Amino acid sequence: MKHAEALAQVTASGEVHELIDVEMHGHQCRAYKNAPATLGELYASGISDECFIVYEDERYTFKEAHDRSAKIANIMVSQYGIKKGDRVAVAMRNYPEWAMTFSAITSIGAIAVAVNALWKTAELNYGMEDCGAKLMFADQERIDRCTPFHHESGLKLVAIRPTAELPSDIPNLAHLIANETSAEMPQVAIEPNDDATILYTSGSTGHPKGVVSSHRAIISALLSWEADAVARTAVSGDDLLEIDHQLAILVGVPLFHVAGLHSNYLGSYRSQRKTIFMYKWDVAKGAEIIEKEKVALFLAPASVTGDLVHYAQQSGSNLSTLLTVGGGGEPRAPDQVRKIAAELGNTQPNTGWGMTETNAIGTSVVGDDYVRRASSSGMVAAVLDISVVNDAGEHLPARERGELLVRGGSMFRGYWNRPEANAESFTGAWFHTGDEAYIDEEGFLFIVGRIKDLVIRGGENIGCGEVEAALLDHDNIIEACVYAVPDEKLGEELGATLYVDADLEEGALREFLKPRLAHFKVPRYIRMQKDPLPRIASGKIDRITVRKEGGV
Repeated sequence: MKHAEALAQVTASGEVHELIDVEMHGHQCRAYKNAPATLGELYASGISDECFIVYEDERYTFKEAHDRSAKIANIMVSQYGIKKGDRVAVAMRNYPEWAMTFSAITSIGAIAVAVNALWKTAELNYGMEDCGAKLMFADQERIDRCTPFHHESGLKLVAIRPTAELPSDIPNLAHLIANETSAEMPQVAIEPNDDATILYTSGSTGHPKGVVSSHRAIISALLSWEADAVARTAVSGDDLLEIDHQLAILVGVPLFHVAGLHSNYLGSYRSQRKTIFMYKWDVAKGAEIIEKEKVALFLAPASVTGDLVHYAQQSGSNLSTLLTVGGGGEPRAPDQVRKIAAELGNTQPNTGWGMTETNAIGTSVVGDDYVRRASSSGMVAAVLDISVVNDAGEHLPARERGELLVRGGSMFRGYWNRPEANAESFTGAWFHTGDEAYIDEEGFLFIVGRIKDLVIRGGENIGCGEVEAALLDHDNIIEACVYAVPDEKLGEELGATLYVDADLEEGALREFLKPRLAHFKVPRYIRMQKDPLPRIASGKIDRITVRKEGGV
């Protein structure tokens, strides 16, 4: 039996993962009949005494984490007047409070804004103004970055694990929780199609856009991974994750990404898996945690999983408990795929294609299928449809290249307050991904390039237009063209070619960009010239020629 046939059986009438037709954002799509209606229901259904969150020496059961989330929810309602539909930001590293505040926000019908923890002051100011956040839960570094604007904007701050003396108007969440008596989650009427999250993603031009997703879309993504796993077990006859100890996943990626939020954290409630948060990725510490906690799952971009494979080879670490290693976000070299399968004992490599706009799902491929098709991104999830179209919008047959479109039950509602971007991005229910791709006769997707001006650096989407705009703030930069430069470890790095009217020192230019861009958006390769950049017939910058002249 092939995977597509098994998936059809798993999602058939009467099955646990039965699919039904529902209305969502004005379109008919597929959703899971037996799914929790909201994220709040998902959290409540997972309350148990099993270990849930591990962070360094701290451990919280599912019940303990839920009780703390309920207290945070009561604090938001009673002390900050947070109501259904209000935006509340989560801006911190991977602390346990990230999960607890997120679950509190979404349980009371507010919209959780997952803030990129690498954003600098200007980016934070833009994001908070754009979404209209009333409240932000922030660690010390984010509090420091918000200080220049939060009073003027009216944004309230609550501190997470502060390391400096706090102003009188910024309370410590730990103190608020200690004084809160109710551990009962406030009851708010929430519908499946209500907005639940805003995650900012870099587009091809201008500022990051807020991707708005509903409770149903997120839960459809989570249950699609479950359905895929059941289908794969039906095909192979083996349950890869049937082990004699609690299933554990290591979260080595930021929780503000859909990969960290959805596939790592939110996927743990129904599977009752131990979820180990790392402040940030450190390969030696990660390998140590895998051994100590008997970690079975590690899902991260190729640059991170590549670190782990290399470290395991060099250090002799025993990573034999790992059963699945992989994840999407960027292409994984075929050699790394083979090494995951060969070097890490019982480990099955996996990957997939997905976007913030699809709530991380899209296509996936695991194990032998992946080894045989190392350049493929896999087969489509049960709640989604994919298609490839040409410039005229005509849907193309197998193996013909064009732009990848996607539609279905895990799709975002649209971009926050960006009607022009929504009009540009959708044709009916079909979303234009900006990826160049083809689909083979068996339904396997192959991404071959990008149509939009995006650079994917270590799993981080970086809009070329955003970086160019920051460069053009400099008085001596007349034109700027930003592009991808191949990189063995990160997949891609940023290059920039600049038309300048004065001699600029590269170090000074990087200092100029520091307060304007997160560090990963600052170009690694900078080329400056005293002549205008080449143009195409329409008058636009000739990006292909600029890249070639830059040595790419």
